[in-house]
Amino acid sequence: MLSRRAREQIPPSAFNVMWEVMKDPWDAYENPSGYVNVGVAENHLMQAELDDYLSQHVDMRGSVLTYQDGPMGSRRLRAALARFLNRQLRPYRALDASQIIVTNGVSNALEHTSWAFANPGDAFVLGRPYYGAVNLALRPQMLTLPVAFGQVDPLSLEAVACYEEAIVAARQQGTAVRGLLLCSPHNPLGQCYSPHVLEAFLKLCDRHRIHLVCDEIYALSVWAGAPFTSVIALRLEQFIDPALVHVLWGVSKDFGANGWRLGCIISLSNRAFHTAMNSVAIYSYVSSITDHVVTQMMEDDGFVDGYLAENRRRLASMYAFATDFLRRHGIPYAPGVHAAFFLWVDLGQAYRDRHPDRAEEPGVVEELKQALWAHKVYLAWGGNFDSESPGMFRIVFAHPRAYLEEALRRINQALERGVQAATWTSSLL
Repeated sequence: MLSRRAREQIPPSAFNVMWEVMKDPWDAYENPSGYVNVGVAENHLMQAELDDYLSQHVDMRGSVLTYQDGPMGSRRLRAALARFLNRQLRPYRALDASQIIVTNGVSNALEHTSWAFANPGDAFVLGRPYYGAVNLALRPQMLTLPVAFGQVDPLSLEAVACYEEAIVAARQQGTAVRGLLLCSPHNPLGQCYSPHVLEAFLKLCDRHRIHLVCDEIYALSVWAGAPFTSVIALRLEQFIDPALVHVLWGVSKDFGANGWRLGCIISLSNRAFHTAMNSVAIYSYVSSITDHVVTQMMEDDGFVDGYLAENRRRLASMYAFATDFLRRHGIPYAPGVHAAFFLWVDLGQAYRDRHPDRAEEPGVVEELKQALWAHKVYLAWGGNFDSESPGMFRIVFAHPRAYLEEALRRINQALERGVQAATWTSSLL
Protein backbone atom coordinates (compact mmCIF):
# COMPACT_ATOMS: atom_id res chain seq x y z
CA MET A 1 0.00 0.00 0.00
CA LEU A 2 3.05 2.29 0.23
CA SER A 3 5.56 3.49 -2.32
CA ARG A 4 9.03 1.97 -2.26
CA ARG A 5 10.53 5.19 -0.86
CA ALA A 6 7.93 5.28 1.91
CA ARG A 7 8.54 1.64 2.80
CA GLU A 8 12.27 2.34 3.05
CA GLN A 9 11.59 4.92 5.76
CA ILE A 10 9.57 2.63 8.03
CA PRO A 11 12.53 1.02 9.87
CA PRO A 12 14.34 4.28 10.75
CA SER A 13 11.07 6.02 11.61
CA ALA A 14 9.50 3.29 13.73
CA PHE A 15 11.34 4.33 16.89
CA ASN A 16 13.05 7.69 17.15
CA VAL A 17 14.80 8.02 20.49
CA MET A 18 14.59 11.81 20.49
CA TRP A 19 10.78 11.84 20.38
CA GLU A 20 10.61 9.33 23.22
CA VAL A 21 12.84 11.57 25.33
CA MET A 22 10.69 14.61 24.64
CA LYS A 23 7.58 12.77 25.85
CA ASP A 24 9.13 12.20 29.28
CA PRO A 25 11.07 15.35 30.27
CA TRP A 26 12.83 15.62 33.61
CA ASP A 27 11.57 18.08 36.20
CA ALA A 28 13.15 18.26 39.65
CA TYR A 29 9.72 18.28 41.34
CA GLU A 30 7.10 17.08 38.86
CA ASN A 31 9.04 14.29 37.12
CA PRO A 32 12.41 13.52 38.79
CA SER A 33 12.70 10.17 36.97
CA GLY A 34 12.28 11.73 33.51
CA TYR A 35 14.90 12.15 30.82
CA VAL A 36 17.44 14.95 31.00
CA ASN A 37 17.92 16.11 27.43
CA VAL A 38 21.24 17.71 26.49
CA GLY A 39 21.25 16.15 23.04
CA VAL A 40 18.89 18.45 21.12
CA ALA A 41 20.40 21.75 19.95
CA GLU A 42 17.96 24.09 21.63
CA ASN A 43 18.87 27.24 23.54
CA HIS A 44 16.88 27.48 26.78
CA LEU A 45 18.77 30.39 28.32
CA MET A 46 16.61 33.29 27.11
CA GLN A 47 13.10 31.85 26.96
CA ALA A 48 11.69 34.05 29.74
CA GLU A 49 12.95 37.20 28.03
CA LEU A 50 11.45 36.17 24.71
CA ASP A 51 8.15 35.29 26.34
CA ASP A 52 8.02 38.66 28.07
CA TYR A 53 8.79 40.51 24.86
CA LEU A 54 6.06 38.72 22.94
CA SER A 55 3.45 39.37 25.61
CA GLN A 56 4.31 43.04 25.99
CA HIS A 57 5.33 44.27 22.53
CA VAL A 58 3.95 42.12 19.73
CA ASP A 59 0.70 43.37 18.25
CA MET A 60 -1.19 40.47 16.71
CA ARG A 61 -3.57 42.69 14.81
CA GLY A 62 -2.98 42.86 11.09
CA SER A 63 -2.69 40.45 8.22
CA VAL A 64 -2.13 37.21 10.15
CA LEU A 65 -5.09 35.21 8.86
CA THR A 66 -4.32 35.26 5.14
CA TYR A 67 -1.71 33.93 2.72
CA GLN A 68 -0.19 37.43 2.79
CA ASP A 69 2.27 38.09 -0.07
CA GLY A 70 2.97 34.53 -1.15
CA PRO A 71 5.02 31.51 -0.05
CA MET A 72 8.49 33.10 0.07
CA GLY A 73 7.78 35.42 3.00
CA SER A 74 5.91 38.69 3.22
CA ARG A 75 7.53 41.78 1.72
CA ARG A 76 7.66 43.38 5.15
CA LEU A 77 9.35 40.34 6.73
CA ARG A 78 11.96 40.04 4.00
CA ALA A 79 12.70 43.75 4.26
CA ALA A 80 13.03 43.44 8.05
CA LEU A 81 15.33 40.42 7.68
CA ALA A 82 17.49 42.21 5.12
CA ARG A 83 17.89 45.19 7.42
CA PHE A 84 18.57 43.00 10.45
CA LEU A 85 21.13 40.82 8.65
CA ASN A 86 22.85 43.89 7.20
CA ARG A 87 23.37 45.12 10.75
CA GLN A 88 24.47 41.76 12.14
CA LEU A 89 26.41 40.05 9.33
CA ARG A 90 27.83 43.20 7.72
CA PRO A 91 27.76 41.91 4.12
CA TYR A 92 30.17 43.47 1.66
CA ARG A 93 27.19 44.60 -0.40
CA ALA A 94 24.01 45.43 1.49
CA LEU A 95 21.22 42.87 1.20
CA ASP A 96 17.75 43.71 -0.03
CA ALA A 97 14.48 41.86 0.33
CA SER A 98 14.63 40.42 -3.20
CA GLN A 99 17.70 38.33 -2.27
CA ILE A 100 15.94 36.52 0.60
CA ILE A 101 13.67 33.48 0.45
CA VAL A 102 11.86 32.67 3.72
CA THR A 103 11.25 29.02 4.64
CA ASN A 104 9.71 27.13 7.54
CA GLY A 105 13.09 26.32 9.05
CA VAL A 106 16.68 26.00 7.87
CA SER A 107 16.27 22.27 7.24
CA ASN A 108 13.81 23.11 4.47
CA ALA A 109 16.12 25.84 3.23
CA LEU A 110 18.88 23.26 2.86
CA GLU A 111 16.56 20.84 1.10
CA HIS A 112 15.52 23.56 -1.34
CA THR A 113 19.10 24.41 -2.26
CA SER A 114 20.01 20.77 -2.82
CA TRP A 115 16.86 20.23 -4.91
CA ALA A 116 17.67 23.26 -7.04
CA PHE A 117 21.38 22.67 -7.59
CA ALA A 118 21.67 18.88 -7.90
CA ASN A 119 19.96 16.18 -9.91
CA PRO A 120 19.07 12.82 -8.35
CA GLY A 121 22.31 10.92 -7.89
CA ASP A 122 24.48 14.06 -7.84
CA ALA A 123 26.39 14.97 -4.70
CA PHE A 124 27.28 17.64 -2.16
CA VAL A 125 30.49 17.26 -0.14
CA LEU A 126 30.63 18.04 3.57
CA GLY A 127 33.30 17.55 6.20
CA ARG A 128 33.22 15.15 9.13
CA PRO A 129 31.88 15.45 11.74
CA TYR A 130 28.68 17.07 10.52
CA TYR A 131 25.11 17.63 11.68
CA GLY A 132 23.57 14.20 11.37
CA ALA A 133 20.10 15.33 10.26
CA VAL A 134 21.49 16.39 6.88
CA ASN A 135 19.64 13.79 4.81
CA LEU A 136 19.55 15.03 1.26
CA ALA A 137 18.80 11.56 -0.07
CA LEU A 138 15.32 11.48 1.45
CA ARG A 139 13.49 13.73 -1.01
CA PRO A 140 16.03 15.47 -3.30
CA GLN A 141 17.51 11.95 -3.82
CA MET A 142 21.07 13.19 -3.91
CA LEU A 143 24.25 12.00 -2.26
CA THR A 144 26.27 13.51 0.55
CA LEU A 145 29.97 12.72 0.32
CA PRO A 146 31.69 12.98 3.71
CA VAL A 147 35.25 14.32 3.80
CA ALA A 148 37.67 12.72 6.26
CA PHE A 149 40.56 14.70 7.77
CA GLY A 150 42.56 12.30 9.95
CA GLN A 151 44.86 14.50 12.05
CA VAL A 152 44.11 17.67 10.07
CA ASP A 153 42.05 20.38 11.81
CA PRO A 154 38.67 20.34 9.97
CA LEU A 155 38.47 24.13 10.12
CA SER A 156 42.00 24.82 8.94
CA LEU A 157 43.39 25.94 5.61
CA GLU A 158 44.95 22.49 5.22
CA ALA A 159 41.49 20.91 5.37
CA VAL A 160 40.45 22.65 2.14
CA ALA A 161 42.79 20.35 0.24
CA CYS A 162 40.92 17.36 1.71
CA TYR A 163 37.70 18.68 0.20
CA GLU A 164 39.36 19.07 -3.18
CA GLU A 165 40.67 15.51 -3.07
CA ALA A 166 37.15 14.27 -2.32
CA ILE A 167 35.67 16.29 -5.21
CA VAL A 168 38.27 15.03 -7.69
CA ALA A 169 37.94 11.42 -6.51
CA ALA A 170 34.15 11.50 -6.78
CA ARG A 171 34.23 12.88 -10.31
CA GLN A 172 36.79 10.30 -11.38
CA GLN A 173 34.32 7.65 -10.20
CA GLY A 174 31.53 9.20 -12.24
CA THR A 175 29.69 11.15 -9.51
CA ALA A 176 28.70 14.71 -10.37
CA VAL A 177 29.57 16.99 -7.44
CA ARG A 178 27.31 20.03 -7.47
CA GLY A 179 27.96 21.72 -4.15
CA LEU A 180 29.92 22.03 -0.94
CA LEU A 181 28.10 22.44 2.36
CA LEU A 182 29.70 24.31 5.27
CA CYS A 183 28.33 24.99 8.73
CA SER A 184 29.89 28.10 10.28
CA PRO A 185 29.88 28.31 13.25
CA HIS A 186 30.49 24.58 13.08
CA ASN A 187 28.09 22.00 14.46
CA PRO A 188 29.28 20.08 16.51
CA LEU A 189 32.75 21.65 16.95
CA GLY A 190 31.53 25.08 18.09
CA GLN A 191 34.10 27.08 16.12
CA CYS A 192 34.06 29.51 13.19
CA TYR A 193 35.91 29.36 9.91
CA SER A 194 38.42 32.19 9.57
CA PRO A 195 38.15 34.68 6.67
CA HIS A 196 41.23 33.17 5.02
CA VAL A 197 39.76 29.68 5.10
CA LEU A 198 36.43 30.94 3.76
CA GLU A 199 38.28 32.62 0.90
CA ALA A 200 40.00 29.33 0.12
CA PHE A 201 36.62 27.58 0.00
CA LEU A 202 35.30 30.23 -2.37
CA LYS A 203 38.26 29.73 -4.69
CA LEU A 204 37.83 25.96 -4.52
CA CYS A 205 34.14 26.15 -5.45
CA ASP A 206 34.85 28.58 -8.27
CA ARG A 207 37.64 26.37 -9.61
CA HIS A 208 35.30 23.36 -9.75
CA ARG A 209 32.17 25.38 -10.65
CA ILE A 210 30.14 24.10 -7.71
CA HIS A 211 27.82 25.90 -5.29
CA LEU A 212 28.91 26.90 -1.80
CA VAL A 213 26.00 26.59 0.65
CA CYS A 214 27.01 28.07 4.01
CA ASP A 215 24.74 27.28 6.95
CA GLU A 216 25.19 30.20 9.36
CA ILE A 217 22.36 29.33 11.73
CA TYR A 218 24.62 29.95 14.79
CA ALA A 219 26.12 33.16 13.40
CA LEU A 220 24.94 35.42 16.23
CA SER A 221 25.82 32.98 19.03
CA VAL A 222 29.58 33.64 18.93
CA TRP A 223 30.51 34.54 22.51
CA ALA A 224 34.34 34.54 22.57
CA GLY A 225 37.35 34.83 20.28
CA ALA A 226 37.49 36.69 16.99
CA PRO A 227 34.27 38.19 15.61
CA PHE A 228 32.24 35.98 13.30
CA THR A 229 32.80 36.45 9.56
CA SER A 230 29.90 35.64 7.28
CA VAL A 231 30.82 34.42 3.84
CA ILE A 232 28.79 37.30 2.39
CA ALA A 233 30.98 39.77 4.32
CA LEU A 234 33.79 38.91 1.89
CA ARG A 235 34.29 40.61 -1.45
CA LEU A 236 32.96 37.64 -3.36
CA GLU A 237 33.76 38.88 -6.86
CA GLN A 238 37.47 38.52 -6.10
CA PHE A 239 37.11 34.79 -5.48
CA ILE A 240 33.98 33.36 -7.12
CA ASP A 241 30.94 33.96 -9.25
CA PRO A 242 28.50 35.30 -6.59
CA ALA A 243 25.69 33.28 -8.21
CA LEU A 244 27.33 30.18 -6.68
CA VAL A 245 27.13 31.45 -3.07
CA HIS A 246 24.13 30.92 -0.79
CA VAL A 247 23.78 31.50 2.97
CA LEU A 248 21.22 29.91 5.29
CA TRP A 249 20.06 31.50 8.55
CA GLY A 250 17.08 31.28 10.88
CA VAL A 251 15.74 32.28 14.30
CA SER A 252 15.91 28.75 15.78
CA LYS A 253 19.31 28.92 17.45
CA ASP A 254 20.30 32.57 17.95
CA PHE A 255 16.86 33.44 19.32
CA GLY A 256 16.07 30.13 21.01
CA ALA A 257 12.96 29.74 18.87
CA ASN A 258 13.22 26.32 17.21
CA GLY A 259 9.46 25.91 17.33
CA TRP A 260 8.75 29.05 15.33
CA ARG A 261 10.08 27.29 12.22
CA LEU A 262 11.46 30.28 10.36
CA GLY A 263 14.59 30.20 8.26
CA CYS A 264 15.79 31.88 5.11
CA ILE A 265 18.02 31.46 2.08
CA ILE A 266 20.19 34.41 1.07
CA SER A 267 21.09 34.04 -2.59
CA LEU A 268 22.75 37.18 -3.84
CA SER A 269 22.63 37.07 -7.61
CA ASN A 270 21.11 33.83 -8.84
CA ARG A 271 17.78 34.97 -10.22
CA ALA A 272 17.08 31.60 -11.86
CA PHE A 273 17.22 29.99 -8.42
CA HIS A 274 14.74 32.52 -7.01
CA THR A 275 12.40 31.91 -9.92
CA ALA A 276 12.62 28.13 -9.53
CA MET A 277 11.76 28.47 -5.83
CA ASN A 278 8.37 29.91 -6.78
CA SER A 279 7.29 26.40 -7.77
CA VAL A 280 8.21 24.63 -4.51
CA ALA A 281 8.07 27.37 -1.86
CA ILE A 282 4.42 26.55 -1.17
CA TYR A 283 5.69 23.42 0.63
CA SER A 284 7.78 25.54 3.02
CA TYR A 285 5.24 28.34 3.56
CA VAL A 286 5.82 30.03 6.93
CA SER A 287 2.79 30.54 9.16
CA SER A 288 1.46 34.07 8.76
CA ILE A 289 1.52 34.40 12.56
CA THR A 290 5.24 33.56 12.70
CA ASP A 291 5.86 35.90 9.77
CA HIS A 292 4.04 38.67 11.64
CA VAL A 293 5.78 38.09 15.00
CA VAL A 294 9.31 37.80 13.62
CA THR A 295 8.84 40.90 11.50
CA GLN A 296 8.01 43.02 14.52
CA MET A 297 10.91 41.58 16.50
CA MET A 298 13.42 42.16 13.68
CA GLU A 299 12.28 45.78 13.41
CA ASP A 300 13.03 46.42 17.11
CA ASP A 301 16.76 47.18 17.11
CA GLY A 302 16.96 47.87 20.83
CA PHE A 303 15.41 44.56 21.78
CA VAL A 304 17.38 42.33 19.41
CA ASP A 305 20.71 43.99 20.24
CA GLY A 306 20.15 43.63 23.98
CA TYR A 307 18.80 40.10 23.60
CA LEU A 308 21.74 38.88 21.55
CA ALA A 309 24.29 40.49 23.86
CA GLU A 310 22.76 38.89 26.96
CA ASN A 311 22.46 35.56 25.18
CA ARG A 312 26.17 35.61 24.39
CA ARG A 313 26.99 36.44 28.02
CA ARG A 314 24.89 33.54 29.32
CA LEU A 315 26.34 31.12 26.77
CA ALA A 316 29.87 32.02 27.89
CA SER A 317 28.88 31.52 31.53
CA MET A 318 27.35 28.09 30.94
CA TYR A 319 30.31 27.02 28.81
CA ALA A 320 32.60 27.90 31.72
CA PHE A 321 30.40 25.94 34.13
CA ALA A 322 30.27 22.86 31.89
CA THR A 323 33.98 22.78 31.10
CA ASP A 324 34.88 23.23 34.77
CA PHE A 325 32.82 20.12 35.56
CA LEU A 326 34.42 18.14 32.74
CA ARG A 327 37.95 19.08 33.83
CA ARG A 328 37.29 18.20 37.46
CA HIS A 329 35.96 14.78 36.47
CA GLY A 330 38.65 13.98 33.92
CA ILE A 331 36.36 14.03 30.89
CA PRO A 332 38.24 15.17 27.75
CA TYR A 333 36.61 17.61 25.35
CA ALA A 334 37.62 19.36 22.13
CA PRO A 335 39.28 22.72 22.88
CA GLY A 336 38.81 26.04 21.15
CA VAL A 337 35.02 26.31 21.43
CA HIS A 338 33.87 29.92 21.15
CA ALA A 339 30.51 29.75 19.37
CA ALA A 340 27.12 28.03 19.42
CA PHE A 341 26.17 26.02 22.51
CA PHE A 342 27.64 22.55 22.56
CA LEU A 343 30.79 20.68 23.49
CA TRP A 344 32.36 17.81 21.57
CA VAL A 345 33.24 15.39 24.34
CA ASP A 346 35.25 12.14 24.31
CA LEU A 347 33.11 10.06 26.64
CA GLY A 348 34.51 6.91 25.06
CA GLN A 349 37.98 7.71 26.39
CA ALA A 350 36.57 8.75 29.77
CA TYR A 351 34.72 5.43 30.01
CA ARG A 352 37.83 3.43 29.14
CA ASP A 353 39.83 5.34 31.76
CA ARG A 354 37.32 4.32 34.43
CA HIS A 355 37.03 0.72 33.22
CA PRO A 356 40.49 -0.35 32.05
CA ASP A 357 39.39 -3.98 32.00
CA ARG A 358 36.95 -3.05 29.21
CA ALA A 359 39.27 -0.69 27.30
CA GLU A 360 40.06 -3.09 24.47
CA GLU A 361 36.56 -4.47 24.04
CA PRO A 362 35.04 -3.63 20.62
CA GLY A 363 31.60 -2.96 22.08
CA VAL A 364 32.69 -0.46 24.72
CA VAL A 365 30.99 2.54 23.03
CA GLU A 366 27.72 0.66 22.70
CA GLU A 367 28.02 -0.28 26.36
CA LEU A 368 28.51 3.38 27.24
CA LYS A 369 25.45 4.38 25.20
CA GLN A 370 23.39 1.83 27.13
CA ALA A 371 24.69 3.20 30.42
CA LEU A 372 23.73 6.76 29.46
CA TRP A 373 20.30 5.60 28.36
CA ALA A 374 19.84 3.69 31.62
CA HIS A 375 20.59 6.89 33.53
CA LYS A 376 17.98 8.63 31.36
CA VAL A 377 20.30 11.28 30.01
CA TYR A 378 20.05 11.94 26.29
CA LEU A 379 23.13 12.94 24.29
CA ALA A 380 23.84 13.15 20.60
CA TRP A 381 26.25 10.32 19.81
CA GLY A 382 29.22 10.88 17.51
CA GLY A 383 27.97 8.18 15.15
CA ASN A 384 25.05 10.47 14.33
CA PHE A 385 27.61 13.00 13.11
CA ASP A 386 29.63 10.47 11.10
CA SER A 387 32.48 11.15 13.51
CA GLU A 388 35.90 9.75 12.71
CA SER A 389 36.24 8.99 16.45
CA PRO A 390 33.38 6.69 17.56
CA GLY A 391 33.50 7.61 21.25
CA MET A 392 32.61 11.28 20.75
CA PHE A 393 29.34 12.80 22.00
CA ARG A 394 27.82 16.29 21.76
CA ILE A 395 26.65 17.95 24.98
CA VAL A 396 24.37 21.00 24.66
CA PHE A 397 25.12 23.41 27.51
CA ALA A 398 22.51 26.11 26.76
CA HIS A 399 20.34 25.16 29.72
CA PRO A 400 19.64 26.68 33.14
CA ARG A 401 22.39 25.77 35.58
CA ALA A 402 20.34 23.32 37.67
CA TYR A 403 19.27 21.39 34.57
CA LEU A 404 22.79 21.23 33.14
CA GLU A 405 24.18 20.22 36.52
CA GLU A 406 21.73 17.30 36.67
CA ALA A 407 22.71 16.22 33.16
CA LEU A 408 26.43 16.34 33.88
CA ARG A 409 25.95 14.46 37.14
CA ARG A 410 24.07 11.68 35.36
CA ILE A 411 26.70 11.51 32.63
CA ASN A 412 29.42 11.10 35.24
CA GLN A 413 27.38 8.41 37.04
CA ALA A 414 26.99 6.51 33.78
CA LEU A 415 30.75 6.69 33.22
CA GLU A 416 31.44 5.44 36.74
CA ARG A 417 28.85 2.66 36.95
CA GLY A 418 28.84 1.42 33.40
CA VAL A 419 26.32 -1.28 32.59
CA GLN A 420 25.47 -1.53 36.30
CA ALA A 421 23.52 1.66 35.70
CA ALA A 422 20.77 -0.49 34.21
CA THR A 423 19.59 -1.20 37.75
CA TRP A 424 19.22 2.42 38.83
CA THR A 425 15.97 3.70 40.29
CA SER A 426 14.54 7.16 40.81
CA SER A 427 15.93 7.09 44.34
CA LEU A 428 19.34 7.75 42.85
CA LEU A 429 18.27 11.12 41.45
